[in-house]
Amino acid sequence: MKIGLVPDSGGTWFLPQRVGMARAMGLAITGDKLSAEKAESWGLIWQAVDDEELAAAATKLAAQLAQQPTRAIAAIKQAMRAGATQTLDQQLDLERDLQRELGASHDYAEGVQAFVDKRAPRFEGR
Repeated sequence: MKIGLVPDSGGTWFLPQRVGMARAMGLAITGDKLSAEKAESWGLIWQAVDDEELAAAATKLAAQLAQQPTRAIAAIKQAMRAGATQTLDQQLDLERDLQRELGASHDYAEGVQAFVDKRAPRFEGR
């Protein structure tokens, strides 16, 4: 707005869906900056951390993600993104298909066995 243009790259479509029309309109018309804390409270971002905590938080998250089943993470991202444009029936079909695919994976078998053995799983991405 502050340069005489409208939000682009889908901003006029995505933002109202994410934060509601009133907030989206206010941000777009005023061009005001949105703090990380407010973006977190509005659900635009998952987590805000103080600058001095950023490196430690990123390292901790990276270590946590490195221990997760990568195929399942990819499927979760696919399903979550698809949910924004699909009907409930379509989404349930996608979930069924993804569960079937992942249920036949080595990582699923490892996760179940680790649970039975009461140990941390060792996922391999297959």
